[in-house]
Amino acid sequence: MTRLKGLVLASAAALAMAGSADAQTVVQDQVSEGTGAMIRGLDKIDARTTDFTLKNGESVKYGTLVITLKDCRYPVGNPAGDAFAYLTITEPGKAKSDLFDGWMIASSPALNALDHFRYDVWALRCTVPAGAEQPATAPDFSEGANPVPDDSGDSDSAPSDIPND
Repeated sequence: MTRLKGLVLASAAALAMAGSADAQTVVQDQVSEGTGAMIRGLDKIDARTTDFTLKNGESVKYGTLVITLKDCRYPVGNPAGDAFAYLTITEPGKAKSDLFDGWMIASSPALNALDHFRYDVWALRCTVPAGAEQPATAPDFSEGANPVPDDSGDSDSAPSDIPND
């Protein structure tokens, strides 16, 4: 009998929590529409990447593919954030020429990806209208560039939270 009471109490508690979850308000991020997007293509055979800047409605030929950007959106106040681009990718002359038609998310390219034996294509970011907040530039990792800031302190001293032996 005590076991039955425990199950009834646990069920009642679960129902009470479910009811309060329904009453919670879901807040969605507001988005802005970009004027275009930066798209990156990878040729897996040649191991080369190519970046394209497309305007909404514009197409580009990449190898045997034709990539069309229909729309690009980004979170308000964070153009470099989770941009998502609506792409249509076709391969003219093939029996199954429509390869991809949907949204690609810049921060999660594998979530909705192009399935092609030779090419990978993914969205990097939206381009924003003039006067809007511009996205941050990527760090420079080219040869000779130092991506780590130089510590102006003594290089032989250990950080204060690590004991010196």
